[in-house]
Amino acid sequence: MHAAADRHHHGLGSGRSILSLRRDPPVHSLDALPLPPSSPHDHIGIQEADLESFQRQVTERFQDLMSCSGPEEILSVAWTQRLLEVFLSLQEQFHGLVLKVPSPRSTAVDRTLNEFYDRSVKALDVCNAVRDGIEQVRSWGKLLEIVLFALDIKKKNLGEGQFRRAKKALVDLAIGMLDRKDPGAMNSHRNRSFGRSNNNCSNPTTPRDYSSADRFRSLSWSVSRVWSAAKQIQSIGYNLNYPKGNEIVATHGLALAAYTMGVVLLFVMWALVAAIPCQDRGLQAHFAVPRQLGWASPLLTLHDRIVEESKRKERKNACGLLREIYLIEKWSRAVRESVDLASFPLEDEKEREMTERVEELRKVFESLNNGLDPLERQVRVVFHHIVRSRTEASGI
Repeated sequence: MHAAADRHHHGLGSGRSILSLRRDPPVHSLDALPLPPSSPHDHIGIQEADLESFQRQVTERFQDLMSCSGPEEILSVAWTQRLLEVFLSLQEQFHGLVLKVPSPRSTAVDRTLNEFYDRSVKALDVCNAVRDGIEQVRSWGKLLEIVLFALDIKKKNLGEGQFRRAKKALVDLAIGMLDRKDPGAMNSHRNRSFGRSNNNCSNPTTPRDYSSADRFRSLSWSVSRVWSAAKQIQSIGYNLNYPKGNEIVATHGLALAAYTMGVVLLFVMWALVAAIPCQDRGLQAHFAVPRQLGWASPLLTLHDRIVEESKRKERKNACGLLREIYLIEKWSRAVRESVDLASFPLEDEKEREMTERVEELRKVFESLNNGLDPLERQVRVVFHHIVRSRTEASGI
């Protein structure tokens, strides 16, 4: 893993062009290659300014994301939503570049696009697995709700019955989260895919009520019980190499844009798997990004921060690095300690301590309650956007 560059810069730097990268010694020691002669069959209707703009947008979006990636923010539900917003924005811009390619496409362009879309299709399984993980976190939220209702001092005087109910929910929560930490615990139920729906599938970005009755059910397949999120991430990143000089020239720069979007896709899917409980999670992904690319520094810095987070003592064996998962574990454990040590009638000091801990747990619950549905819808939009982009590009 390359360390992040020491300085940030936009695009490709002053005076640099997309095609000039073919002569950059730090990446490839290649002689300057002449542009191929233009013909109706291999000319690409993409201006170099479009390609430069795309690279600049990738840099700016990841720098913005890095600016809101402090210890209290990174890998939270809100941060994960911002990450997906960045992906969707860049995917849309890349798709716009692809749509400018006239038909028939050259062999070099076809090969570049086929490799990218083969890679992106592998992300669909990750989206489905992440959605299943979000559903798991939602089930923990329901247990939190039971605890909060049982221990709501403002509404009632607490007695042994309320404590027993809260303790049972806390035990169920601890067992459920422990099961997700077990690398051998595979999903035994069918996974809901983001397949075609009778409602609004033509415009997946349109928000709609996402009640339980509307949730998708898999009609044709499920994630295999031996499916591995870690292996799927490795598959997405397999053979993802900076394009050679002749590939950049032959595709008039599109190969570099496809490589850039491929790295963005890999990073986003990797971060999702890191954050959300998934089947056979893992953080072993290789990011060998040339440092002269403006977006390399913020992307690699974010990668390093997530890896550092995973190495923290209290996060090493977590079932997911989502910040809210950490807070659930922290405050549910604290509340359970208060419940275990409680004796009736409650002393004022013990009641105040427990009230403070329950209030912290309530904050986590509200964060989940407000954020999980929008996050799930966003993952769904990412799924549909990948499918739509690939379908439209194949019809060019």
